[in-house]
Amino acid sequence: MQKAYKLSILYYLAFSLLLIVSAVMLFEHKIGFSFNGVVDYYVGNEDKFIPAKSLVGILKIVLPHIFVFGLLAMVLLHFLVFTEHRYKKSTLVLIYLTFTTALLEMFTPFLIVVGLEFFAYIKLFSFFIFLALILYVSWLLLRSIIKE
Repeated sequence: MQKAYKLSILYYLAFSLLLIVSAVMLFEHKIGFSFNGVVDYYVGNEDKFIPAKSLVGILKIVLPHIFVFGLLAMVLLHFLVFTEHRYKKSTLVLIYLTFTTALLEMFTPFLIVVGLEFFAYIKLFSFFIFLALILYVSWLLLRSIIKE
């Protein structure tokens, strides 16, 4: 692998790590890591002066995330295909899991707002699994770069 290619991947990994750290900080600040925090954020809570989100309001939040989540996952997984993990079945599973958890993370708020509050658990689970998968792919890439 060329030095410029390795350097590009390292910079992308660094920015991805900053994105993940800021995502966790914002999620904790705005929503919280509890079932009640997620439900309150989307359904609202009069006692805490939290207004309910509308479907249009959620759509305005989700639209830029569709592009960012897709691009982040696609680029990281694209880089992974150029490593020794290219022909492994586990890589294909990793690709499907990453995109599936990203979709769940983005679209569960719609289900929470329409009254299916159980999806608050899926929102929390998919958020952490998506970030864990991104970190895992980043670690695989970093390890591949260091090996060469």
